[in-house]
Amino acid sequence: MSLSAASTEVIRATLPAVGAAIEEITTLFYSKMFAAHPELERDLFNRGNQKQGEQQKALAGAIAAFAALQVSPDADRTDVIMSRIAHKHASLGITADQYEIVHKYLFEAIVEVLGAAVTPEVAAAWDEVYWLMANTLIRIEADLYAEAGVPAGQVWRTVTVGRRVLQSADTVSFVLTSTDGTPLPNYLPGQYISVSVPLPDGAHQIRQYSLVGAPSATEWQISVKAVPGGVAPDGTEKPAGEVSNFLYHNVFEGDSLSVSHPFGDLVLEQDDAPLLLVSAGIGCTPMIGMLNHLADTDDRRTVSVLHADRSPAHHAHRAELTELVQRVPFATMHRWYEDLGARLPGGTTHSGRADLSTIEIEAGTKVYLCGPLPFMLAVRDSLLARDVPADAIHYEVFGPDSWSANA
Repeated sequence: MSLSAASTEVIRATLPAVGAAIEEITTLFYSKMFAAHPELERDLFNRGNQKQGEQQKALAGAIAAFAALQVSPDADRTDVIMSRIAHKHASLGITADQYEIVHKYLFEAIVEVLGAAVTPEVAAAWDEVYWLMANTLIRIEADLYAEAGVPAGQVWRTVTVGRRVLQSADTVSFVLTSTDGTPLPNYLPGQYISVSVPLPDGAHQIRQYSLVGAPSATEWQISVKAVPGGVAPDGTEKPAGEVSNFLYHNVFEGDSLSVSHPFGDLVLEQDDAPLLLVSAGIGCTPMIGMLNHLADTDDRRTVSVLHADRSPAHHAHRAELTELVQRVPFATMHRWYEDLGARLPGGTTHSGRADLSTIEIEAGTKVYLCGPLPFMLAVRDSLLARDVPADAIHYEVFGPDSWSANA
């Protein structure tokens, strides 16, 4: 489906004005929706991202990007944006009826912010954009639920924590098993699950965590990094991680967790293209899942693994990453640490921030990125400067996805 010709011209004419006000619109939208449906803020949306304004920016970017793609069509980019959102929605158990709720409060916010500029013609055109986007997502999500073998939205299951393993001073892994001993569903290397936890104030908050074990395993494994609050280097307030801190401090062997079916579209493609796996911090987790698969299948392609971290002590899965690279026949690894302590740089261990300028990148290489958004955007710019095609650069963002607005 595509936007009608009449609506396309209206969107083309009004996109600058709507785009300029879209963050104000989405902020008001969330305020209105949460006032009417407080359970959505309490039990579905990330409260930390709401407080920081990150979710508002991500929604604004997604709407603006989708609208712009109706004016200047780019099917591949549209597919990427829609797939990423749909997988995230499926991992949350979003259902078609919830799009009606969003529509109601989003359009109330549009009218309130833009006032008389929202003529019946303008309202109809943006309504068409919304439902084109919504129905596209509903269709993709229906397919994802069907592939998972579950009714729409019913993605949740209870698992048991079989083992808890400390990966670094602030990161712990949980090995998850089914409650009845049967194997858990298979997943693709690079996918994630959502975890829902009951917090002390009665809220149920949800976060996503990559599956780091071998996809063929009968158990699931996730890694969780505790996130203390504080002041960031730029002076902004950094909220503590509600779910990650709860899991780190309160969940142990024998405890139960509510988790979703595996989803996520940052998956390792089954071909022979050379690979460049780039991560920072806890962003190593989807790469660990991919490397487990490559090692188990004796994959013969060239694989370059690049990781950046604060220090060796903060590097979660450090020993496992080294072991996996050694098991993949044609894999090499480079690591950068901002603080090496008493250790000296040497070989493939470097001091400072990641620098891809000296890394060999073969023609046809496919790149997979995961880490803080500023890190990934800097890496992407470096890759583009070296003529790596944009469509060969794949990424994962846990939290509001602002990549599209920066791409």
